[in-house]
Amino acid sequence: MAYQFDFQPVLAQSDLLLKGALYTLELTVIGGFFGILIGIVGATCRAWRLKPFAQAFGVYVELIRNTPFLIQLFFIFFGLPSIGVRIEAGQAAVLAMVINLGAYSTEIIRAGIQAIPRGQLEAAAALAMTRFETLRYVILRPALAKVWPALSSQVVIVMLGSAVCSQISTEELTFAANFIQSRNFRAFETYLLTTLIYLLMAIGVRQALHWLGVFFIVRRR
Repeated sequence: MAYQFDFQPVLAQSDLLLKGALYTLELTVIGGFFGILIGIVGATCRAWRLKPFAQAFGVYVELIRNTPFLIQLFFIFFGLPSIGVRIEAGQAAVLAMVINLGAYSTEIIRAGIQAIPRGQLEAAAALAMTRFETLRYVILRPALAKVWPALSSQVVIVMLGSAVCSQISTEELTFAANFIQSRNFRAFETYLLTTLIYLLMAIGVRQALHWLGVFFIVRRR
């Protein structure tokens, strides 16, 4: 028997998909902002070998980059309550995304910092700039400009990876899709629309990050 496509049951609950998509974007914005912030701090400490922070960030980066995101999420949501730290599903999702992106962005931004010509650093030293002033006025913007495309791609990867947060009942897009499919049993139609929504969000987030990079980093260097 030929399969009969029927998108109506899915479209009838499109509000749930929209709500899930918006929540996914909210998680991405929060996770992206704080993840990149951690990346800047971690990259600076590692590039300048600031003890003991450089070693601590080194362990953090290796730990996160060599373990699955799902295990990190489960550790935060299921593991921490075992030692008395109770955390809600949404908070666990945000924390896992921040920690994961922070580790990857640390290495991405560190590559940008190390690509800064040594002559610029020597010029900053000749002007008696402090390390903070050198970072702010000489290093940070050019370094971010060099790695912004890679950093933007990593944010998108983390956004797509947030789909596993449905495993702890975080009400993001995949959770909404699973809920709808369990009610109408139209798996093909439900996940096809969900795939298209993720595709549109990924393109939109990447374009938004491109505009942010052009406006706040490239043009103001």
